[in-house]
Amino acid sequence: MVDAAVLEKLESGFKKLEASDSKSLLKKYLTRELFDKLKNLKTPTFGSTLLDVIQSGLENHDSGVGIYAPDAEAYTIFGELFDPIIEDYHGGFKKTDKHPAKDWGDVDSLGSLDPAGEFIISTRVRCGRSLEGYPFNPCLTEAQYKEMEEKVSATLSGFTGELKGTYYPLTGMSKETQQKLIDDHFLFKEGDRFLQAANACRFWPTGRGIFHNENKTFLVWCNEEDHLRIISMQMGGDLGQVYRRLVSAVNDIEKRVPFSHHDRLGFLTFCPTNLGTTVRASVHIKVPKLAANKAKLEEVASKFNLQVRGTRGEHTEAEGGVYDISNKRRMGLTEYEAVKEMNDGIAEIIKIEKEM
Repeated sequence: MVDAAVLEKLESGFKKLEASDSKSLLKKYLTRELFDKLKNLKTPTFGSTLLDVIQSGLENHDSGVGIYAPDAEAYTIFGELFDPIIEDYHGGFKKTDKHPAKDWGDVDSLGSLDPAGEFIISTRVRCGRSLEGYPFNPCLTEAQYKEMEEKVSATLSGFTGELKGTYYPLTGMSKETQQKLIDDHFLFKEGDRFLQAANACRFWPTGRGIFHNENKTFLVWCNEEDHLRIISMQMGGDLGQVYRRLVSAVNDIEKRVPFSHHDRLGFLTFCPTNLGTTVRASVHIKVPKLAANKAKLEEVASKFNLQVRGTRGEHTEAEGGVYDISNKRRMGLTEYEAVKEMNDGIAEIIKIEKEM
């Protein structure tokens, strides 16, 4: 049984959410009936409760989504809540749908989106991965954080060639290294209030760290929001180069560390918005004319399922007409298709900007 203190927290949190003007997907789909049905459930292996799933959304009424998965089993046990939210966020991925098998496609078919370097400042493609056999943040013990970090750093130290680099643990990091990583925009900070509320920052900075290659075009975050965030990036608009580097790195890591995968949902992540391919391909792009006509920009973006954000990430404004534009759909399509959506959408945006 779920203990009384947890039930009490759930009850009072739910009432506040019900009375709020929250626009979150959590509020949209968590009816009283569903709440009563799920509030006494626990995941079999790690004993996660509904509170672990929804606490971030109960605390932050301005959440867009409002739920996280404390462990892999939560997606099944609390499926009646996760499924409609996943369907809504991922553009109609229904609970009867099955995410396709991993497919990176023809990696040589992508090239540069902006050969003359007029519009695109930088390009990056990242994906998230979870290590099989470990829960997600709220359930991880200090020992597990350390154990995962050891596995990951040992794997990454085996890289050669372009991917060869150094792993920097956050624990005991010197001020100089810290400053260097901040200057390169590589260092992640302790989680924001949405992650804090989801219990994703315990034992900080134990088990957390950053790896990057010598050219600073390849990066791995260990135990930030997901177990692994694998990132390939560089200045300019050569999406093909960025994508090929990511694919070879992910394939290499997977040979040594098995990833948590679900038959229907694809690769599993802490936040349901990242499920499936987990791929987010993005550019920082300067489109001053479209920036002056935000409605037009949003219209083109939505046609290609793209998300337009400020350059400092979610919930930020554009600075100097520069936007961060990325693919929004990560489920129900292959890795290649997700990146191709971004590719085609950006090509269209550049074309319109030139014509304006």
